[in-house]
Amino acid sequence: MITNKVFSAISVAIFCMLILSCKKGNTAIPPGEIPPTTSIAVPLAGNAYITQLPAGATEEITDKGLSNWTNKETITSTYFSLGQPGTLNVAIKAKLGPTGSSVISVTINGTAFTINMAGSDNKTYFAGTVNIATAGYVKVELKGVSKTGNYFGDVSDVMIGGTATTSNLVFANDPANFYWSRRGPSCHLNYTTPAADKEYFYSELTVPVGEDEIASYFMANGFGEGYFGIQVNSATERRILFSVWDPADGQGQTTLLKKGPDVTAGRFGGEGTGGQSYLKYNWKAGATYKFLTKAKPDGAGSTVYTSWFFAPEQGSWRLISSWTRPNISKYLTGFHGFLENFDPSQGYLSRKAAWSNQWVRLASGSWSEVTEFKFTVDATAANKQRLDCTGGVENGQFFLKNGGFFSNGVAPQTLFTKPATGIPPVIDFNALP
Repeated sequence: MITNKVFSAISVAIFCMLILSCKKGNTAIPPGEIPPTTSIAVPLAGNAYITQLPAGATEEITDKGLSNWTNKETITSTYFSLGQPGTLNVAIKAKLGPTGSSVISVTINGTAFTINMAGSDNKTYFAGTVNIATAGYVKVELKGVSKTGNYFGDVSDVMIGGTATTSNLVFANDPANFYWSRRGPSCHLNYTTPAADKEYFYSELTVPVGEDEIASYFMANGFGEGYFGIQVNSATERRILFSVWDPADGQGQTTLLKKGPDVTAGRFGGEGTGGQSYLKYNWKAGATYKFLTKAKPDGAGSTVYTSWFFAPEQGSWRLISSWTRPNISKYLTGFHGFLENFDPSQGYLSRKAAWSNQWVRLASGSWSEVTEFKFTVDATAANKQRLDCTGGVENGQFFLKNGGFFSNGVAPQTLFTKPATGIPPVIDFNALP
């Protein structure tokens, strides 16, 4: 018969053995011992990225998780946010094939463990326990160590448990929207402007060095019927993009009136339809660019929308394009800016930009400075699939930041104000191309 004291001594000894093995990075569980609870599944399909992919490697994240894992130099990173400090138990749910075995490294916020895997059945392999000192995002990295077969395994979930997971746990848990959660949250500047008719919208935009990741869209001049900003389309291509939506009721299409030199114009679809124009231009991080948009009723039941772009490298305004939108007769409304990533594989990277010197020019001819905006977010952030987005005022400029899985965001609907400069832009409207 085992007394309570003996049972307690055995329990303490087993616990000490487990902690010691975790510290050494050896995750083998002694026969008969039950590993710590890891009952919460964080699906890689919505929360993981290939963050290191050597040339020629074939690993990818699919709707089933990590697949084609053959290269030992590939790193897969999975992210989730914990609502409180405490212990965090981590395991992975994975399978191999009918033959072969593998050893993989699991690194939790910098602390590494190893797992030995074998067998074609989905199994939960315990990695280790770490102490989480601060609430916020955690990164779990997977990397191959060795294998006897063709590949390291297919991983569907990171399994977690422990006291740090018991409240305000956040990760992407809606499979129907994993595409959007992996893109990351979009965030917006919604400007306060006068009630009078506004014919022009002027703003300046600066992307800090290092924040111009591929698949970024920094939208400078947003309005009720379109948007105007800059993109990073690839490692070798950047664009100035200006688009105007078709009428929402389907009554007609937006048509091109004119475009500037070297500008491509056509139609766009997907997330709505309309007229799109872009200029391939190698804009630079760290430089400040100017944007000017005009809307004016044409007197025949339509409105003409026009945008110009000013690059300091060239020193003059250049026309992007001018469009006619039917069945609408109004000046500019709905002034805003936004920041987004449009490639799901790039959603783990941080992006940031500063918006400054925003002004609207009233139809009467006077300028009005924009000094206030409301911070808003898209459905990905609103539904708490991702939390890594923020905005505010820095150095007298509005800013937005998203991606990178940081943990210090601000609440949606927060109002921000910046000091007024009182110095409107100087533009010769008659000289605009």
